[in-house]
Amino acid sequence: MKLLQTDRLFKELKQQLEGDFHYDDLTTSIYATDASVYRMIPQAVAFPKTTQDIKVLIEFAKNNKTSLIPRTAGTSLAGQCVGTGIVVDVSKYFTKILQLNQTDKTVTVQPGIVRDELNNYLKPFGLFFGPNTSTSNRCMIGGMVGNNSSGTTSIQYGVTRDKVLEMKTVLSDGSEVVFGELTKEEFHQKLAMNSLEGSIYKTIYNELVPETVQTNILREFPKPEIHRRNTGYAIDELINTNVFVGKPENFNMCKLLSGSEGTLAFTTEITLRLDVLPPKENLLIAAHFKSIQDCLNAVVTVMQHDLHTCEMMDKTILDLTKHNKTQQENRRFIVVDPQAILMCEIKADSVHDAQVQANSLINSIERLGLSYANPILIAEEIDKAIELRKAGLGLLGNIIGDKKTAACIEDTAVALTDLADYIHEFTELMASYNQEAVYYAHAGAGELHLRPILNLKKKEDVVLFRKITTDVAHLVKKYKGSMSGEHGDGIVRAEFIPLMIGDANYQILKHIKTAFDPNNIFNPGKIVDAFPMDKNLRYVPDRKEPEIETFLDFTESLGILREAEKCNGSGDCRKLPEFGGTMCPSYRATRNEKDTTRARANALREFLTNSEKKNKFNHHELKEVFDLCLSCKACASECPSSVDVASLKAEFQYQYQKENGISLRTKLFAYNNQLNRIGSKFPNFTNVMFSSKFTASLLKKSFGIAPKRKLPLISNKSLSKMHQTTLNQNFKEKHIKTIYLFNDEFTNYLDTQIGLDALVLLQALNYKVIILNHEESGRAFLSKGLLKQAKEVATKNISIFKDKITAITPLVGIEPSAILTFKDEYLKLVDDKESAKRIAENTFLIEEFIQQEIVLGNIKPEKFTKEAKTIKFHGHCHQKALSNQKASFDVLNLPENYKVTIIPSGCCGMAGSFGYEKEHYNVSMNIGEQTLFPAIRKADPQTLISANGTSCRHQISDGTQKKAKHPITILKEALL
Repeated sequence: MKLLQTDRLFKELKQQLEGDFHYDDLTTSIYATDASVYRMIPQAVAFPKTTQDIKVLIEFAKNNKTSLIPRTAGTSLAGQCVGTGIVVDVSKYFTKILQLNQTDKTVTVQPGIVRDELNNYLKPFGLFFGPNTSTSNRCMIGGMVGNNSSGTTSIQYGVTRDKVLEMKTVLSDGSEVVFGELTKEEFHQKLAMNSLEGSIYKTIYNELVPETVQTNILREFPKPEIHRRNTGYAIDELINTNVFVGKPENFNMCKLLSGSEGTLAFTTEITLRLDVLPPKENLLIAAHFKSIQDCLNAVVTVMQHDLHTCEMMDKTILDLTKHNKTQQENRRFIVVDPQAILMCEIKADSVHDAQVQANSLINSIERLGLSYANPILIAEEIDKAIELRKAGLGLLGNIIGDKKTAACIEDTAVALTDLADYIHEFTELMASYNQEAVYYAHAGAGELHLRPILNLKKKEDVVLFRKITTDVAHLVKKYKGSMSGEHGDGIVRAEFIPLMIGDANYQILKHIKTAFDPNNIFNPGKIVDAFPMDKNLRYVPDRKEPEIETFLDFTESLGILREAEKCNGSGDCRKLPEFGGTMCPSYRATRNEKDTTRARANALREFLTNSEKKNKFNHHELKEVFDLCLSCKACASECPSSVDVASLKAEFQYQYQKENGISLRTKLFAYNNQLNRIGSKFPNFTNVMFSSKFTASLLKKSFGIAPKRKLPLISNKSLSKMHQTTLNQNFKEKHIKTIYLFNDEFTNYLDTQIGLDALVLLQALNYKVIILNHEESGRAFLSKGLLKQAKEVATKNISIFKDKITAITPLVGIEPSAILTFKDEYLKLVDDKESAKRIAENTFLIEEFIQQEIVLGNIKPEKFTKEAKTIKFHGHCHQKALSNQKASFDVLNLPENYKVTIIPSGCCGMAGSFGYEKEHYNVSMNIGEQTLFPAIRKADPQTLISANGTSCRHQISDGTQKKAKHPITILKEALL
């Protein structure tokens, strides 16, 4: 379609849809990729609300010779969700649980329901949906059906195909058809129908009924005992029914549609068979082996036991966690230095039964004489071992630079009896390409996950990409295995389907595709007539790398573009609040892909790579995609690739404002400290202005501040004026330690009492406190992209503190967003890197400092009240990302009878000035309402609410009308 004609047609189409429809450059750029190595710019993105919308889209695609690419969470690894047609995203509106039948143990859902969200709903009924991908807290049932997903539990609960009973679909002619179980008689009745549905059944029957065809399918397809087999359409499943071989199992087209990757029909409803919740008692035997071969040779034996999971990790993955501080506790179960560990999980209704099964398993392993240690893990130890395994794989994929792990051969599955021999040959093959074989396997399912490390920006590695995949395909075929075990064919493996199942069988797949979709509307280029696996990659091979100068120092990532390119599309930023963490607050509020960490990284990558402007940041699309980023920093710690979007946003703002100027409101917030300094000279007058209904409304209206927000009041005296009279008075004995207290701009003018409480507390605990005449932290400048000003104050602060801060004279701060700039942004801002790093190593949030002193025995509970109190604590986002909440938890638990819980609240939604800005108010409050506000409202009136961030306390006050205290104030009030 020509550009002007397309614009007209899309405008007309948009008017016909009840849902949303976008074809702007920003939307199409962020939907150009999924979690694979591929990139294809779609014409548009549709968000249908109704089945009628889907029918309209199908008719449009048919009439205008374009295509529809179904998409849910977009976490596919093989390129299933990319294409040049219209992406149809059902993750926003097709998200309902429609019907639960407890008696039959079935549930009917729309394709956009998140897998773990469904299971949370089912849990009170004692039921669950078994297949569980590693992305289960964000992947959706529609995508799991499309890819026939499985996960760690497949050895016990099977794959998605085993669970799909019925699918409501829209066919390529717009007709609505329900596919489900059919008796032989019902099947033959379908053959008589004069419709597209009837034609589909006729084609399948005619293609598969000859015995020679059935024999060829059984000869060429993967071995039937491999339950993870997604190679092409599952015609091997269809022939194994009453229609063709007289077996008792009824014919069900859902077997074919599962794993069809949206290429045959558009699904609107799915009915699933459920399982009873697994037994509550579980044990995990972590069998240690001195060689990979010994480990693999044990798999067949251990799988003779009733295991729920059987997972393998090797020394490479284990070694990656050795020097990771957060994984030290998780490594405690490891004995000496194994080459491989086989993690075998047992579940039972009682501890005794679980122990009996575990003893039986260990006896079997010991009789083999292959393992040298078989520790039994229980309770939290199991979770820690699982986390270790996940962390090792994440660290493996988190590579700085252009070389990345490429998903192409990571989904092979073979029969268990072939696993040891297959992996032996696989290792030799990898060695021939100088690729180190890393064993991360669903061993009990015969599936190996391994990705070669390649630089797909280089032509020679793109050639290698194809060659390695081709050689592995031939090896898999040798063992009658499945090239696509659980991640699907997509683009990366579809080319190899003729090799894997034979040309004659491949022609049957093509005929089936044509019967369903004669105009090739649904997701073309996948499964049949595949796109080339080495084309349409994210990067143009041997391209000239864009030269991009930045103000912040991105050298650790080899530049800002490579920082953005770290995003692999895994979609962790799409997980919902109920699954914990903080990332990504704005997505949780809007449920728009545009507001994910992934979208921001993808958009920045797209425009920095392809913009022809001198200032590549100067695009309104980038302004739009960063608009709702709260700079919470959660992505820097929760994203498996550690994409630091807060830094990307700060750099973008700086570069964009160079071309477009700085608004008055931006300046107002950025220079807030200077304005507060002026206001502090006349605090009573300032506070009257801020609290008077008339003047406050006028100020808010003038500066675009949300009308419902309360303006923060100035303290009567600043901490800088008051501290001289309270510092280091009345020491009864020699002080324990000297510390430098950072008098941040928020504590100094807005929360002076908290600063005073800190002084009183620290001195009562016998610490000498020094407050220097230093600069503000620069947090406000950073949040508004005024990086020159931020660098100026950072440079001055580093100069002031560099000769004073050591391990025995640390720098301690009260406000997380201020003190943690020393550990984060200062390292990217200042020229004196060595001094900045040295200070960062000895800089602590005040709760961290006290926690360390408790461990050293310098602070004891005896100094505090024995009165009982209950406290609910909300931690600041920057603390969660750059420090830890346990410090605040431990500090608040210091008084013996204080009972403390951490609210699993993510971001509060205020984020400095964000929540004050008129256009962001609703999103800000929506974020607060997700977890934080309800938790506070449900709390007993006598329960103390605690929050260590000034923005958080203001948000809590505005959202719940309750006052939250800083942990230091609570501790100071608890002093004897």
